[in-house]
Amino acid sequence: MDLDAFSSARRERWDRLEELSRRRSLTGEEADELTRLYQATSGDLSALRSAAPEPGLVTRLSITLANARVWLTGAHEVSTHGVRHYLTLGLAAAFYRVRWWGVAVTLTVIGLAALSAWWTVTHPEALALIGSAETRDAIAQLEFESYYYEYDSASFSASVWTNNGFLALQCIALGITGIYPAYLMYNTVIQLGVAAAVLAEADLLDIFFQLIIPHGLLELSAVFVAAGAGFRLFWTLLSPGPRTRMQALAEEGRVTISVGIGLVAALFVSGLIEGFVTGSDLLWPIKIVIGTLAFAAFWMYIFIVGRYAVNAEVSGDVEGDFATDAAAVRG
Repeated sequence: MDLDAFSSARRERWDRLEELSRRRSLTGEEADELTRLYQATSGDLSALRSAAPEPGLVTRLSITLANARVWLTGAHEVSTHGVRHYLTLGLAAAFYRVRWWGVAVTLTVIGLAALSAWWTVTHPEALALIGSAETRDAIAQLEFESYYYEYDSASFSASVWTNNGFLALQCIALGITGIYPAYLMYNTVIQLGVAAAVLAEADLLDIFFQLIIPHGLLELSAVFVAAGAGFRLFWTLLSPGPRTRMQALAEEGRVTISVGIGLVAALFVSGLIEGFVTGSDLLWPIKIVIGTLAFAAFWMYIFIVGRYAVNAEVSGDVEGDFATDAAAVRG
């Protein structure tokens, strides 16, 4: 084979294939042309490899064909539009499907924690179970507040994020049992109730709210939504509706995993607030405003962006290039 003559005769179509492969969009006619050029260039590469395997030219054609194959297989959608769509509307729709479960867990836990705090602080025998009067005073005066100041901000944020993210993902992974989310929420009720009672006894309830609100509004919301998603998965196991139990669990399981991905991001933000805002020298009103804005943004994303996504017929399940054969279901 005369390699120079072969290359000269086919260079125009190779260059045209490279040009089309680099474009962000193609017309129908150009797409058909790209398909024909891809097939022809594949034949050229095969001929080169068998008759005159010149490494430089073989490498060039291989790269050109690989770029063209991205268009033919649609892989560009996975790496750009599909991912962006999933991380915005897809996650919002997944959150929207579990919204009322998250709200129900939030109201239940906060109500029971308040009841626990009231019961504890009004019953001396309950306070005695926490420790002696000296122990409770040390917790109220020193330990509760020092927790937010004794570590440097970066390592504290990372530690808090890791711990809370692990708890949230456990709710997701073990939610189908119905037991673990209930156990975690029970512990949360006790911890909040005891802490509030101890500081209320010392007449420091304002410090309790000052230290909890900046990061806790978002942090607890994320954990409550995780528990709600876990309970929803457990309910799906008990009552799959018109779908088969396996089909329902598969679909709702994928939605729950999407919720978990979003919660990891939310807990990262709450970790930053806890590490860099709660224990900082900022004025308390500013800290509380920051925490309230983060809290409002989280729930607005769920109810406003999530509703928009569902109205746009985004299911919250994997879609597009990520999709399996599953029908969209509004939650």
